[in-house]
Amino acid sequence: MFHRSYLLVTLGACALVFLAAFESLAVTTIMPLVSRELNGADLYALAFAGPLATGVIGMVATGSWSDRKGPVAPLLAAVGTFALGLLIAGTAGTMPVLVSGRLVQGLGGGGLTVALYVVIARVYPPVLHAKIFAAFSAAWVIPSLVGPFAAGIVAQVAGWQWVFLGVVGLVVPALLLTAPALRGLNGTPVQGPGEPAAAVDSAAVSRPPGGLAKLALAALAALAVLGLNLSAEVPGAGDVLAGAAVAVALLAVRPLMPRGTLTARRGLPSVILTRGLAAAAFFGAEVYLPYLLVERYAFAPTFAGLTLTGGAIAWAAASAIQGRLGTRLEHRRAVRIGSALVLGAVVLALVTTVLAWPAAVAIAGWIFAGGGMGLMYPRLSVMTLALSTKDTEGFNSSAMSISDSLGGALALAGTGIVFAAFSTTTAASFAGVFALTAAIGVAAVAVSPRVAVAPAAAGTRA
Repeated sequence: MFHRSYLLVTLGACALVFLAAFESLAVTTIMPLVSRELNGADLYALAFAGPLATGVIGMVATGSWSDRKGPVAPLLAAVGTFALGLLIAGTAGTMPVLVSGRLVQGLGGGGLTVALYVVIARVYPPVLHAKIFAAFSAAWVIPSLVGPFAAGIVAQVAGWQWVFLGVVGLVVPALLLTAPALRGLNGTPVQGPGEPAAAVDSAAVSRPPGGLAKLALAALAALAVLGLNLSAEVPGAGDVLAGAAVAVALLAVRPLMPRGTLTARRGLPSVILTRGLAAAAFFGAEVYLPYLLVERYAFAPTFAGLTLTGGAIAWAAASAIQGRLGTRLEHRRAVRIGSALVLGAVVLALVTTVLAWPAAVAIAGWIFAGGGMGLMYPRLSVMTLALSTKDTEGFNSSAMSISDSLGGALALAGTGIVFAAFSTTTAASFAGVFALTAAIGVAAVAVSPRVAVAPAAAGTRA
């Protein structure tokens, strides 16, 4: 992927992923300062939930556009929208304006991910897909090592506005690196010499309604996610609203996924579902692990955050290892091992909480969780493209990103509700959170063997 034919697009694509990840982590660091300065405590949660929700709309729009016209125009539009959101947020004088910028930023960020996946399918031969997705994982993980610290320094020295505005100046050069490859993109996926055409799970091919109807479904799913996040604030009716929000989100997203995704049909649907379940188990637990260390074990916040750094390093290392192993590690085996590692880590966090074991047990376990994600995430991306045709690359990449985003969002909303419900004791709250995410992890392990293509589908060629 660093051959001169691909070097610039590799560097540009990884730089775009890096900047999107950096911005996501940096905002987490500076948002308390922003909220205090703009007197926006009431909109604090929405500043995080909003981009996640609008990202779903961007994913659907970009996926459909890429299938119809190719990925070049959607990628340019997504990067432009992302940069516009940064400009709005960086120049905001009030919290509502900043949240508006975050919503626009999320719209572009969601589209950026899908467009890049389609670019990979069109530019790189399949033999390089595992390696480029490993590079993407590293580009996403590395900011977790430097992003929060760098954002804090920038906010102290130059002001929090430059955490947003500074990234704008870096997005344009990153996009320009990909320009040579985009100009030569003819919309045809690259196939390496002697490589067979990709096997397509034809039974899973599904098309949602076109045009505005498709975007309306995405918007409805996004609103349902926001409603779930806010349901705990409604006294008396919170449980009913939460259940209704989950039902609406699943019903709205169902046509935006390959047929059989929610029922774990073998092949592509289970690939998409496993991605969402893994994201839900991992990110739903990860948010509360530093909180556990601070509240139960009196860790300093900075030291507690190093737990996530260990997981991030393991994620990057496992991604690199699976990329080097290539076909020597079969896709389904990588996914099964990865999902089992995530489940084991969450169970260790649960047992540590319930039995008051040393914090080192949960910390060590989370290193295995990061390794599991690094092992299976690139392979799930590779399988999604391998089971797609030229006309469904955008739709399937969008479905994978939506599953990832909604899985994490629904899990975070659910763990928030559980944490509040068991607030009688701190131990019970954390135990409830890890029990819920462990149950999701069990579901991921159960579905993971079904990611292999059924024999009938494997005989169908793109």
